[in-house]
Order: sequence, then C-alpha cells, then structure tokens
Amino acid sequence: MALFSCSSTNAALLLLTFSLIITSNNYVVSGGNYFEDFDISWGEGRGKILENGDFLTLSLDNYSGSGFQSKKEYLFGKIDMQLKLVPGNSAGTVTAFYLSSGGGLKHDEIDFEFLGNVSGEPYTVHTNVYTQGKGDREQQFHLWFDPTTDFHTYSLLWSPQTILFSVDNTPLREFKNLENKGVPFPKNQPMKLYSSIWNADQWATRGGLIKTDWTQAPFIASYRNFNADDACVASGGDAAAYCASAAATKRRSSPWWLSEKLGPRYEAKLRWVQRNYMIYNYCTDAKRFPQGFPVECYNN
Repeated sequence: MALFSCSSTNAALLLLTFSLIITSNNYVVSGGNYFEDFDISWGEGRGKILENGDFLTLSLDNYSGSGFQSKKEYLFGKIDMQLKLVPGNSAGTVTAFYLSSGGGLKHDEIDFEFLGNVSGEPYTVHTNVYTQGKGDREQQFHLWFDPTTDFHTYSLLWSPQTILFSVDNTPLREFKNLENKGVPFPKNQPMKLYSSIWNADQWATRGGLIKTDWTQAPFIASYRNFNADDACVASGGDAAAYCASAAATKRRSSPWWLSEKLGPRYEAKLRWVQRNYMIYNYCTDAKRFPQGFPVECYNN
C-alpha cells in the first residue's frame, strides 16, 4: 500500500518501498542491529542492548534516566522504530523518539514524545517540529490502542516536501514545506536519531499535578526493529551534499523522495485521527497567539 501519491514512472517502486505486512495490527519492519546502529549515550548502564543486538531497553529510576543515539546522521528519509512504552503507572515519565541536528541555537528537530499517565489512563503523544531553533509547534494526541501491551511502529518521514508522523502506517500529523510562504523548513542540517527516558513530573502529567511514583521504578521502555533503509546517510565527507542533491533531482535510488502529498486514502486517515484523537493543537490556541496564528496554521 503506497503511503504517498506520485505521478512518476517510479510509482511501482514507491509502492514496493512502502508495502508493509500486517500482523496483529502491527506492521512488520526489517530490523537493524542496535550494536551496529546505535550508541548508549547516557544512563550508566540503564540502557541495554540485548539478544545479539536485536532488542534494546531504556530504564528510569529515581537516580537517572537513560538514552541512545544513532551512529549515523541522516538528511531526509523514512525511519521506523517499534516501541513498547512503560506499562502501569507511568505518570511523570517521558519517553522521547526524535531526530535532531544537535543542541545549537539554530538546530532542527522532529519530535515524538510520549507522556506517561496513571494506570488505565491514556498516554499523551506530543509532537513538535523545530526549524532554525524555533519550535512551539506542538500537537498532542491520544492513541486508539494501549501502547504498553505490545510493540507498535512509530515512523518519521522527512522529505524536502513534508514531514509526516505516523503510527502503524496511520498518519497523525503532517508538516508541509511552506518556505514559499516564509515558513522555515528543515532541509540543510543532517540529523541523528535519539531516544531517551527521563523524569519530567514537573510538567509531563496533567501539567505536573501528578508526580512520579518511584515505588514503581524502574520504568522500562523497549525497542526493536529499527529501520532506516529508506533514509539517506549523511555522515562524513560530501554525503550531506549528495543527499540534498539526490532529493532535488529525484534520483531513482530514492523513489520516496518523489512524493509530494498524501494520497486521498491517507488524507482521510489523517483527518480521522485529528478529529477523534487530537487533544491539543497550537493552531487553535488563541491565547498563545493573540496577534494571529502562525502562517503554517492556515496551510497545514
């Protein structure tokens, strides 16, 4: 099933690229090896690569959280990761999965953040897009399933035309390239993939009203089946320039770059998610923008 519509003769190859096998409502993706693809970047042993590199866990206790980062940088691509989030009372915890060019003042970033909750209450999926250091583009969702009982595939697709957040091949959010309307878009800075778990009970759950219950620690998030086969590796030499050139010229080796918009079926899915599961949209928060909403709010 092709996620994007495309008028090119490469449409058949694009269809093959995005074909996914459905098993128990999850999408099976080929997995990379965590030893080869990632470094545990912090946590003093709380992050663990297991099962010969096929499985990874991050844990949080009352001393520290943990995190990992990709060894490679990417400039455009589709990246999948299967996550099983912290079960039970996860209030106060945040598990993040994101692309970032680094921590500088002009950094770019594409964020999934999963805000924990008390047992039986839904996680909040927090999304944001930073361009040249400016974020403040938050949209939040609840999910239509329990993300703690099984693995689900969370995907970030980043092309020169759009950024798409998806879960199990269902789109949650699209952020289009509107540079022609004066909205900056991340397209020049390569990004690494990061994930982490940490304590944010000062704000994460109901604005900080519910604190982390440390008797439930350690809080553990699990990962498998990382896939970046459809991403352009920009690490080293002129790789970033190659990725940008390949995107601009729509080379056959990267057919998904030919996509410019969601097909009608997925536009309908996106509307369904936003109508039924969106709980916050900065583009409708008039108190934040008394002088008028940002330009992209009228075009995304």
